[in-house]
Amino acid sequence: MLLNKLKALLPHLVAVLLFFIISVANFTPLLEGKKIQQHDILMHRGMSKEISDYRIKTGTEPLWTNSMFGGMPAYLISIDYKNNIAQFFNKHLAPGLDIPSNYLFISLVGFYILLLVFKLDPWLCFAGALAFGFSSYFFIIETAGHNTKAHAMSLMAPILAGVILSYRGKYILGGIVTALFLAIQLNANHLQISYYTFIIILILAIIEGYTAIRQKLIPHYLKASMILAGGLILAIGINFSSLFLTNEYGKYSTRSKSELTSGKADKTSGLDKSYILNDYSYGITETLDLFIPNFKGGASSGSLSENSAVYKFFTNQNTPPEQAKSYIKQMPLYWGDQRFTSGPVYIGAVVIFLFVIGLFAVKGAIKWWLVAATIISVALAWGKNFEFLSDLFINYFPGYDKFRTVSMILVIAELTIPLLGFIGLWKMLGNEIPNNNKIKYLLNTLYIVGGIALFFTIFPGMFFDFSSPADAGLKQYGALVDALLEDRKSLLQADAFRSLIFVLLSGGIIFAFIKNKLSLKLTCVIFAALILADLGYVGKRYLNNDNFTSVSESEQHFKMSQADELILQDKALDYRVINLSIDPFNDGNTSWYHKSIGGYHGAKMKRYQELIDFHLSNELQQIEMAFRAKPTAQSIDSVLSRLHVFNMLNTKYIIYNPEAAPLLNNHANGNAWFCKSYKIAKNADEEIIALKSIDPANEAIIDQRYANNVTNFKPSNQASDSIKLISYEPNHLVYKSTALNDRLAVFSEIYYDKGWNAYIDGKLSPYFRADYILRSMIVPAGSHSIDFKFEPKSYVVGEKISFASSLMLIILILGYLGLEGRKLFKAEYE
Repeated sequence: MLLNKLKALLPHLVAVLLFFIISVANFTPLLEGKKIQQHDILMHRGMSKEISDYRIKTGTEPLWTNSMFGGMPAYLISIDYKNNIAQFFNKHLAPGLDIPSNYLFISLVGFYILLLVFKLDPWLCFAGALAFGFSSYFFIIETAGHNTKAHAMSLMAPILAGVILSYRGKYILGGIVTALFLAIQLNANHLQISYYTFIIILILAIIEGYTAIRQKLIPHYLKASMILAGGLILAIGINFSSLFLTNEYGKYSTRSKSELTSGKADKTSGLDKSYILNDYSYGITETLDLFIPNFKGGASSGSLSENSAVYKFFTNQNTPPEQAKSYIKQMPLYWGDQRFTSGPVYIGAVVIFLFVIGLFAVKGAIKWWLVAATIISVALAWGKNFEFLSDLFINYFPGYDKFRTVSMILVIAELTIPLLGFIGLWKMLGNEIPNNNKIKYLLNTLYIVGGIALFFTIFPGMFFDFSSPADAGLKQYGALVDALLEDRKSLLQADAFRSLIFVLLSGGIIFAFIKNKLSLKLTCVIFAALILADLGYVGKRYLNNDNFTSVSESEQHFKMSQADELILQDKALDYRVINLSIDPFNDGNTSWYHKSIGGYHGAKMKRYQELIDFHLSNELQQIEMAFRAKPTAQSIDSVLSRLHVFNMLNTKYIIYNPEAAPLLNNHANGNAWFCKSYKIAKNADEEIIALKSIDPANEAIIDQRYANNVTNFKPSNQASDSIKLISYEPNHLVYKSTALNDRLAVFSEIYYDKGWNAYIDGKLSPYFRADYILRSMIVPAGSHSIDFKFEPKSYVVGEKISFASSLMLIILILGYLGLEGRKLFKAEYE
């Protein structure tokens, strides 16, 4: 019995070993010690530097960083939740593999597990796993550095495997698998992918419920659903710290509702509707990218060959060949609806062919679940192009308005399409369907899928002119635009023909199997090879050896500039820097060495973003205009004296050229100051506008909700009064104040009352918000020590819940393994 069990495991162990080899072989530069170049990861390294340095120095988490956007919680940047058991599993899911091979490996194994739950042959599960793991989107997001997204996506399949197991009667195993992999996915911390995973599960639960009612299996359905709900609660409990803190901070981030009333028609409880839909809505015809990768030209900036019309245009203009070759490497090939794209969501010609076969061959609830999820995924990806449905989700589905890049929801289709496709292929390779029906299904699929590919091979330009708004800037070059349109047409035609070949090959393989010309194992192996040839080749268009670099070259990214070196000679405890040599509000580099006014994050504080929109952008323009107007020391100083918002943020240095001395701003207000007067603002609109007309160094603007803090306070002004920062840590600031009378102090620190506490001489004391974004308090007369400590109670509570939930999951896993081991032992020896 035991020997038979071990033999049954052998094909799965072989599959896992092959997945490991494929994951390594697909990224051979990793074997040379190279690292993938990822823009967002470099930005993350920069903005998390203060956090990681503090962690190494103290062994504790700061939970706050001042290195970007004036200061923000570390929850969505870098934090180590020590009581979360999912972190342990996360580190050991792909042992010995580096990014991106680790995520490819997890994707392959995870989808293999999901197909096994549907009782497919292991060889077919192997081929199906390749169809999921090699989808082009995985490679595109890895190039950008969206590692948490890739990690979360790789865990969608095993989560669904657990859900399916429960609904198939394996209640406890299904609940444990769901809880385990959902906990790991939540720990990956890409909630948008987790949200989409929940949509898939919700659709499945609805269809399973309908089936249970029809078949009078309601007790079974309720039991499975309750166990899965328990698994969900357990997974949330394990990640309670991160989820609770993220939710708490979310009310203050750009993904929350603004208090400002301007542009109210466009506002939601989260992101502005235009921000959600305008830039990344998939075009309706662009959906054919799922089947023909270059249907819309591929990436926004792509490479052409020397046989292209554009290359011939340059050579005809007597452009030197080497120069012409460099030009065609960065051409605006994309002509779809999105503002920018790094490449298409190509699911594969083979996989789309199998999906359509699945529509014919698969019957029952599973098919309708996968079809419904696919349709919703595609329709919601259309965004503004199917605005009715998008509005429905934005307005009525909790949390949907927190997410941008609506085209990302195609990750659902990337899972459901190959899943239905391979279930359908299994039906075609089995004995359940008569051969005459198999031939009919095969021919119908060839007519539909092959017909589409054939049409665009023969008539690629019948419905399109291949133009793009990006072409406007090239019209000055005359015939260049015509050449570019011709190349876009050629790209579509070539890839349509390519897809047609894969469709015909796929159909031929199935036909040969039906006619007993191929064995089951050989058929599965050929499909695996076809999928690798199809998807693997397209994936290499977007992630290949050129995307890797040596570790030493990678480290050069943060090489200290002359400006950095000179600024770091200033040993003052705390000040901020603005870097004008790049876009300061999409910059994580400056945070590596300095406390930056700018930064790089998709969920900065809402009020800080509004401060950028209303004031900092305008003040940046003043600086840039001053530099363009033959500046003198006096003219620059005059401009700096008027930058009231930059000054209240203690912007002491301005980098305008990294290899030149920075500009010293002597008008920066410092870490804290006493104000001579204050004004009460009726609302957020009045408060933010008032910053244009006051000098924050002398006058504070206080929202009326905090007016009771200054009710009995009378402003005064004594030249001898002082307040000074004497100790700095990211989560603990200490000031020394001396004043003859009670004074209104403003601190150049971001206001966030969900964790920051103020103490005067060790006694908890009230503070409030001033100047729209800063902290303020009434400091009593005399000499005092003022401490600001970041000590969010939600973190402490969350860690306790996380520990208890992690312990519970461990007990459940060990208990289940113990019971199964006992059953096996009894069966072996009784």
